[in-house]
Amino acid sequence: MKSSRSSSALQKTGELTDPLHASNSDPRSALIERVISSSQFRSSLRLREFLLYIAECALKGTPEAATEQQIGVHVFHRPPGYNSSEDSIVRTHARLLRQRLAEYFSTEGAAEATIIEVPKGHYLPTFRLRQSEPPPAPFPLPAEAVVSPASETIAPPVVRKWDYWKSTPLGLALGVLLVLVTGGSSFLAARAWPKQAPGKSAIDVFWAPFLSGDPPLVIYSNARFLGDSKTGLRYAPPGSSTEPVVDNYTGIGELASVYELTRLFDAHHTTFVLKRSLLVTWDEAKMTNLIFIGSPAENPSLRVVPALRDFTLTATPQYAGFVNNHPRPGEPQVYSRPEHPLTMDYAVIALAPGMQSGKRTLMFSGLTTLGTQAAVEYASHKESLAELLKLVSSPAGEIKPFEALLAVTLEGGVPLQSKLVSIRVH
Repeated sequence: MKSSRSSSALQKTGELTDPLHASNSDPRSALIERVISSSQFRSSLRLREFLLYIAECALKGTPEAATEQQIGVHVFHRPPGYNSSEDSIVRTHARLLRQRLAEYFSTEGAAEATIIEVPKGHYLPTFRLRQSEPPPAPFPLPAEAVVSPASETIAPPVVRKWDYWKSTPLGLALGVLLVLVTGGSSFLAARAWPKQAPGKSAIDVFWAPFLSGDPPLVIYSNARFLGDSKTGLRYAPPGSSTEPVVDNYTGIGELASVYELTRLFDAHHTTFVLKRSLLVTWDEAKMTNLIFIGSPAENPSLRVVPALRDFTLTATPQYAGFVNNHPRPGEPQVYSRPEHPLTMDYAVIALAPGMQSGKRTLMFSGLTTLGTQAAVEYASHKESLAELLKLVSSPAGEIKPFEALLAVTLEGGVPLQSKLVSIRVH
């Protein structure tokens, strides 16, 4: 059953789909219909709407309607005049759209005589015959990136995303490293979500729901402060303030966490939408998988989703820690860290159902920004993640919602080691 937002989105784009159905004499319309019905697009409503919108712009000869601003308004329901430099949703989905189109025309659509492409730097699609030369590139393409003529034997479909890097020494080194990592990951014994297929690493299994379908929304800490760099910053109290509020800071651990996630998603040839907490719009967020980076004290958006049940953040002038709401024999009621010197931290990794059925929410919250970084790194490395998977997987191989508490050793402002000290599986 489609959500009300999905239905309204389809109604708003009704103008787009009707011309495609109406112009049956144009073979490009039929091609678009085949593309959006393929397995590459079937699970992503937004990518279908995106392609339908820009395709109509091309077929009707209205390139002025295929700008980032217009696409943001008509496809992603942003308000007119929104700040596209801070909201990258169109650019993020355009990158994914290009990938999905390339996958379609090298697999299900390998026999298509015409290819649809969205040139980089533009959003208006082009239609070209498969045997024709692609538009000139800004720099020479490697030989393997040239499209083969239709008369030649077509090799088994391969997505050529990394061909450019293969032509450089650095690319060859990275390729060897990727082969070694992929080969070694097949020996992990973690269970799957859904059931783990032979050869899949713990990362493939754990992150699977976030690596397929619509890009997840990554929301990083963006606390509100009063003061400035000269007088010092302090947390702004809830509500309005007579002083100017500073809301453009985040922690160094959050920065490192976003970098870690970028590496992970790039390795799987997919992407995510990144937003600071204070810019999140919940009509959009409720429709997708969510990844929160930072504690509720620093990430206001976390206060909207259901709170953690087992490990709750607490902070007093004397200490900060996680309250153990359901302590087991031998466990403390509060996991607290020393203020000075800061040699250790605690962090929680939590997986919960999303705001809508079928969606998931993943949370990384440290007592400090370094604890948050350690939590993301723990979930991004296959060895530590394999340990977690064994504890949260059901006998059928499905990952259950959970809250896991980590103890983090710090040295010189760097998280050195993370140890799983307690876990609750729901």
